[in-house]
Amino acid sequence: MVKEADVAERTRKIIAPWKGSKGGIIPILQELQKEFGYLPKEALDVMSRELKVPKAELYGIATFYAQFHLTPRGRHVVRVCRGTACHVRGSLKILERVKEILGVDENETTKDLRFTLEPVACLGACGLAPVMMVDDETHGRMTPDKVSAVLDRYQ
Repeated sequence: MVKEADVAERTRKIIAPWKGSKGGIIPILQELQKEFGYLPKEALDVMSRELKVPKAELYGIATFYAQFHLTPRGRHVVRVCRGTACHVRGSLKILERVKEILGVDENETTKDLRFTLEPVACLGACGLAPVMMVDDETHGRMTPDKVSAVLDRYQ
């Protein structure tokens, strides 16, 4: 875990070029997330103080956009498609198997920060249904029996 003082120092460095200018909130949030992998509370506190922007406004922006995360995420993001084609071909069974193997529920991260599970509306690979993605790799024509072997490839 990153120390609070370290988070504050790194956050101030990211904010510095934007001080006194307008329109920097989203780019700063993007840089903070790139730096930490998520938006730590301490970073948002520093940002609020340094830019004189209410915390509620920062949290409102961070929770509105799906690209921002307020909790640590896994090294690998597992996405299971819930679109119509995938659903018809058994994606719910794939999702249930992933949850069972990882020991997490939807939108949760494993305790070892190895995986984050995110069900998604559509992955755009209907011809390969049911589909699961790990990071940027698409795994098509999935069955519950294949899930364990796919996840084992990601350390």
